[in-house]
Amino acid sequence: MRERLLRRVFPLVASAGLIVVGMFTTTWGPALLHRTEWALPYDYWGTLVAATRLAHGQLGGIYAPPTGLVSLPGTAVILVPVAVVASMLGLSLQIPGPGNLHPAVWLLAGPYQIALCCVALFAADALAEHLGVGWWKRGLLAVAEATALWSPSARWGHPEDAVATGLLLYALLALGKGRLPAAGWLTGAAICVQPLVLLALPVIFALLPPRRMPGFLIRGALPSAVLLAAAGIANWHVMDTAVTSQPNSPTINHPTAWTALAPHMAGGNVAAGPFRLATIILACCLALVVRRRLAHRVPAAGQWPLDVLNEVLWWMALALALRSFFEPVMVSYYPWPPLAVALIPAATGSWIRLGVAGLIAGGVTAEGQATWHSVWAWWVPLVAGLLLLLAVAGRDWRLRAARAPAAEGRAELGGGVV
Repeated sequence: MRERLLRRVFPLVASAGLIVVGMFTTTWGPALLHRTEWALPYDYWGTLVAATRLAHGQLGGIYAPPTGLVSLPGTAVILVPVAVVASMLGLSLQIPGPGNLHPAVWLLAGPYQIALCCVALFAADALAEHLGVGWWKRGLLAVAEATALWSPSARWGHPEDAVATGLLLYALLALGKGRLPAAGWLTGAAICVQPLVLLALPVIFALLPPRRMPGFLIRGALPSAVLLAAAGIANWHVMDTAVTSQPNSPTINHPTAWTALAPHMAGGNVAAGPFRLATIILACCLALVVRRRLAHRVPAAGQWPLDVLNEVLWWMALALALRSFFEPVMVSYYPWPPLAVALIPAATGSWIRLGVAGLIAGGVTAEGQATWHSVWAWWVPLVAGLLLLLAVAGRDWRLRAARAPAAEGRAELGGGVV
């Protein structure tokens, strides 16, 4: 146990730090600015309501107002434990506002969801270890990852994005170690929690041996199919509207260059679903490029070469960034998944490269928190930052990754492998 904790000491410390910082910025921080209301992530409350209904067996209510759920049911499933405890303690789920300045449930649900998000930190560290990234460099990677993770966790309350990304990274690690069945189930769990990972799935699928593809697809689709079927049987109309249309408001959130082209809905919302289907098609085009470049270097069974695994990470980051490039309405935490994935191949390079990548990721995260709605002042700089990070993460990655030794269970604290 001591060795296992030592191997993951950086994500452990980063997780603890993120919980402390997240709770401070949401509770005591506003008081220092002479604000009476806690700065809480309102989106989180709707998902908590959905999780509470799920815990009580009310499957038909997880998509019904006021949950606002537009993702797959796994988004609510991961919050069921804290919803059960909150119900047992009689904590109110009334949304924060003038009549509820300091909701007590946040003191329980806040640390839980931030800790839940930190699965992505452990997944990134495990992949970096497998790629042979040095001990202290993995510490810098954990700091950069945790800094960017503050946005979807403490600021916006969307643990599903972090959990899905973490599960996807673990799935890729399983593939890299030749454990394809485990990779299929992990991918299925990731999709069920947040289907944004579908953008990266074609890149992975393109490198699988043809005879292993059906089994991988079944494992990847089964968890979502089961939960969606249960929700659909309970309340088909509400579930179908939420999952397929995926309404979003360009007034509340941030318009992009594509907002005017999106189908308009009631209440000033636009339908994001059609554009997301288009980005999946683009991701499939990326997969064709990846298959042509790398398929001949991936063995039919056994471990993947480290340089192949590193390049796949970069292509996955590019695929996940398509959401930010082509979304009709953007929210501040949308850029986080490609940031988290792109930082890993950046860590296989020099200290300078990882430092620059970390600064860019921090800048994109900060830009995302801005409140203005100008396409040129908000969306364009954000897209430019993502492109710059991808350029930095992709520079000379193959040569460095090919030289990096794999690490399995050894610890060398002087700057070597853990």
